[in-house]
Amino acid sequence: MKLGVFAVLFAQKTLDEALDYIKAQGLDAVEVGTGGYPGDSHCKPDELLADESKLAAFKQAFESRGLIISALSCHGNPLHPQKAISSEHDAALRKTIELAGKLGVPIVNTFSGCPGDHEDAKYPNWPVVAWPNDYQEVLDWQWTNKIIPYWKEIAKLADSHNVKIGLELHGGFSVHTPATLLRLREAAGDAIGANLDPSHLWWQGIDPVQAIRILGRENAIHHFHAKDTTIDPVNVNYHGVTDMQSYTQMLDRAWQFRSVGFGHDLKTWADIISALRLVGYDYVVSIEHEDGLMSVEEGFTKAVENLKQVLIREPLGEMWWV
Repeated sequence: MKLGVFAVLFAQKTLDEALDYIKAQGLDAVEVGTGGYPGDSHCKPDELLADESKLAAFKQAFESRGLIISALSCHGNPLHPQKAISSEHDAALRKTIELAGKLGVPIVNTFSGCPGDHEDAKYPNWPVVAWPNDYQEVLDWQWTNKIIPYWKEIAKLADSHNVKIGLELHGGFSVHTPATLLRLREAAGDAIGANLDPSHLWWQGIDPVQAIRILGRENAIHHFHAKDTTIDPVNVNYHGVTDMQSYTQMLDRAWQFRSVGFGHDLKTWADIISALRLVGYDYVVSIEHEDGLMSVEEGFTKAVENLKQVLIREPLGEMWWV
């Protein structure tokens, strides 16, 4: 396995500055933002697609430092009912897929999106309970009319560029659990898989190790994010796991994102890494920093230190003892 980072946390640095800093930390891979919610501070798809010399220089910036690009990421909501939003995010996704193909980057990460509840809706509707039955009707309408048709088309586009799509199982979006990911994969094809991030599973009550085993048996893990979560044992009983307070209300929230090792111990993370190896995932573990108690630099470096202790780097050898 290789250790990497989602470089949008270094948006204030130039690309060269960010890559030098990442390399100095001993990392192997970089995940690059290309639009949507994370922004495109280090990568402008329109410019690179229009100019072969800029494309070559961009690629060389990584290769000259011995780094690989693990994924291009444009997390957005291409199914948003407001066309101005969905069109922008859809365009970013399509350009990112094309760019990934030209760069030889195998994965494009994003969200599944979440539509509204009818054609004239203004806001996404995320059904999370089975009754009253209205929610079941909304869910059926979304999957039949919006989610499956859109991702069938995107999967074909990805296949044509030899790219796979890593959907992050994130609350608020239609694909947020192993079951919903596999439902879409069955409908749209094997280009669809997970950008598995344990932090979003823990607060939903899903064991990441079991999620890895479920998805890994279907070869449905395309990329992996390393981010932690802590659940406050008092606040969760007050607000529940669907806590709608701002992430800035850290003292009162039911749960919050943490740097690796600050929500769960390293034995838990060792179990996660071992589960990835068990199901055949031998690609990149990409650090994502969203810890409100630490600076970017401290949260990132602590995640690097912790993951270096549990990452399995060497190829699996023969079981000499068998």
